[in-house]
Amino acid sequence: MKLPEQLIRPWRQDPLLKTVAKNTGYLFSGTAVSTLLTTGETLLVTLLLGVSEYGVLGMIFSFTSNINRLLSFRMGEMVVKYAGQYLATEQREQSAAVIKIGALAEIGTALLAYLLLYLLAPLAAVNIVGGLQYTVWIRLYGLALLSNMLTETATAVLQIGGHYRSQAGLQMAQSALTFGGVAAAYLLGGDLGWVLMAYLGGKVVYGIGLTAAAVRWLRPMLGAGWAQAPLGLLPGKRELARFALSTNVSATINLLVRDSELLWIGYFLSAQQAGYYKFALTIMSLVLLPINPFIQTTFPEISKAVARLEWSSLRNLLRRTSAIAAAWTIACLGGILLLGSPILNWYKAGEYAPAWPLLIILIAGYGTANVFFWNRPLLLALGLPNVPLRVTAVAGLIKTGLMFVLVRPFGYLMQGLLLAAYFIVSVGAIVWRGVAEVNRRSVQEAAGEVSP
Repeated sequence: MKLPEQLIRPWRQDPLLKTVAKNTGYLFSGTAVSTLLTTGETLLVTLLLGVSEYGVLGMIFSFTSNINRLLSFRMGEMVVKYAGQYLATEQREQSAAVIKIGALAEIGTALLAYLLLYLLAPLAAVNIVGGLQYTVWIRLYGLALLSNMLTETATAVLQIGGHYRSQAGLQMAQSALTFGGVAAAYLLGGDLGWVLMAYLGGKVVYGIGLTAAAVRWLRPMLGAGWAQAPLGLLPGKRELARFALSTNVSATINLLVRDSELLWIGYFLSAQQAGYYKFALTIMSLVLLPINPFIQTTFPEISKAVARLEWSSLRNLLRRTSAIAAAWTIACLGGILLLGSPILNWYKAGEYAPAWPLLIILIAGYGTANVFFWNRPLLLALGLPNVPLRVTAVAGLIKTGLMFVLVRPFGYLMQGLLLAAYFIVSVGAIVWRGVAEVNRRSVQEAAGEVSP
């Protein structure tokens, strides 16, 4: 059925949406290939490993990434906001200075993160993962932190420069290498260690390649002398520091209440239930994959629209990208409801079937975050990083308290319910605050009270 032209025309003529759609198309090509490869590697890994070993794999991944998040100042967000806004107003030296600050900070925190991971690995292996023998695997997989020590800043450079093809190509290379390693492990009868090395190889290629691509594009973006831009050029260093600290605290809160689900399951329950949870989270990551490119391509455009006071264009962009995300999320929900149970009861003789009700629970929360994926980037662009921080802190504190009371007696499904509720409440509150702020500034601008 063909949609009426009067409905389609505003979408075609929206310049921000066209820019986002074009850039998203580059990333989506990589995402489509990565989705197929990730689906294949997930099937092979779950066939090769039992539920408990699959849970151990997920806990090692989660512990390593969360150590990085604990110390990360999310330099990518700072670079997109400040370097992107300087670049939009042709202040290239200031943009280069922001990028240099981001890179130096990221290198330092990556080195500290690996040192902390190395020291804490035995404690995590015994108290969460399930045995001291996993210490060596945690430390080995943790080398991914060092190979990705500039990933956030490099990704931001490619985003603000609009160089999404490079990122898409590296994404596909990472997925292909990981899939190849997992397939070899499956065909040759490998074990957990083989699988970990396959994932580590993909991480190393992606991290080093992304850094090389960013360095390649910095010269045409900022000029030949970008590396000599003095850091003293930057005004508002306290503002930069407050922004970085706020994003770090926000990431730490997310680490405890959103990104450590498998670690909490391992602590409260068992590796087997962590395996069910890991399987459900993997399916959720496939649901989110097509939307992730929107997050990366929309934030720079939101930041530019705020800097230029283009409030009407910004509102249209938010509405239309949310409509696209909602259509995809609803389609995924329908597929899980209709096909999830029969497929899981058939797959591997029903070994992962207990994950199906968890999928239904989680898609309610992740679906909300999917539809309103721009909730936090909007407030960051508006210069209000502390708002999502306060919202997630309060919602996260309540969720964490309830976990200690409810998860042990009611199991992994309760953990999923608490996570879904956290997403719905926190994302809803952040969206309401961001939209209200856009409306307020739009009214002030119309009255001549706002300047860039």
